[in-house]
Amino acid sequence: MDRQQRLKKLANEFSDCQKALTAIGNETRQSIIIALIEGEGDCEKGIRVGEITKKTNLSRPAVSHHLKVLKDANLIGVSREGTMNYYYLDVLKSDIFKLIKLFINIESFITEYQDE
Repeated sequence: MDRQQRLKKLANEFSDCQKALTAIGNETRQSIIIALIEGEGDCEKGIRVGEITKKTNLSRPAVSHHLKVLKDANLIGVSREGTMNYYYLDVLKSDIFKLIKLFINIESFITEYQDE
């Protein structure tokens, strides 16, 4: 694959990852992701909005808004048990692998073409 084809492929990968990149670019959502990571040891189902509000000092509506953005970006999952929602990180089903692949391809491109 030549340089132009690889650049086009990178552009397509960026486009595919746009929602995820936007979602993780926000400091508040980063703190929610950290709270989800911390909470995974506490409960295998995930954690509830109330627990996230305590860990992040955000209001429930703010947490709910940011969880929706993360869910729409396919970065987190939600499981329902009756009326309770549990939020969790599911690396295998999320777009995290798309982000990893994008960054690996960027690194590979830079390494290959940096001397030109």
